Amino acid sequence: MKNQLIAVAIQTDGTISPHAGRAEHWRVYATQGGASTPQLVWNIVLTPSSTLHEWHVKDDSSRHPLHSVDIAIALSGGDGVRTRLAERETILVDTQEADPEQAVIDFLKGELATGKGHQDELCLDPENHHQRHQSNQAS
Repeated sequence: MKNQLIAVAIQTDGTISPHAGRAEHWRVYATQGGASTPQLVWNIVLTPSSTLHEWHVKDDSSRHPLHSVDIAIALSGGDGVRTRLAERETILVDTQEADPEQAVIDFLKGELATGKGHQDELCLDPENHHQRHQSNQAS
């Protein structure tokens, strides 16, 4: 098995973020050959305007910080972001696992629980989602 860099989208409580596109914090783990325990090597902190979602919808052709990793893990992610990351050889993986380190360990074993796929409500701009939710309640 080759050495890999695996990034996991993180929420403020330390669990895996529900949506790769909106994640501002990523933990990056390095794997060493056949080692069963990945090592946390750095954190990527993005601004709201530099998340994967914003990079994707702006159709920015420049490299994104997550292009430096081989695998990116979140609870969900859209096909557009998945495709754009793959253009630079970064694979986005969805999972149901909430613990970042366990997700990496399970991925390396080939046992990572598959996620539920893209969730549109998590992809929307938080302000627009809030406004849409309010207008739906008023109807």
